[in-house]
Amino acid sequence: MPDVGVLSAHLLSGFQKELFTRLSESGHGQLRPRHGAVMAHLGVDGSRASELSERSGQHKQVIGTLIDELEALGYVVRQPDPADRRAKLVVPTARGREEMVLAKRIVGEIERRFAELVGAERFAEFKAVFDEIARTY
Repeated sequence: MPDVGVLSAHLLSGFQKELFTRLSESGHGQLRPRHGAVMAHLGVDGSRASELSERSGQHKQVIGTLIDELEALGYVVRQPDPADRRAKLVVPTARGREEMVLAKRIVGEIERRFAELVGAERFAEFKAVFDEIARTY
């Protein structure tokens, strides 16, 4: 049996391929898996770049580049943070919120398919254990 790193990479690759293919078919063809480091962790009311970096595990410069790309694509805008005018919030646009809702629906469908494949209880336990292990990094 392959080690957990190989299994994780295989699962991530297949998951991203399906998610981004379906997003593309729904009008979001300019998004790439790398954009998930921002879009998957972005709050509906906005998030600071530092929060996105922490949540995604990506370096701040990488997140800054991704935000620039997403801003150019019309998915996010930078706005002053009302809690600290010196800071900026990355806020999803209407297009960004549409993508977030769609991605959540697609991810839910993929997870339901996994649960049907192995059983809801086993899949829930898999997610719980996987989450517990992932949090150690």
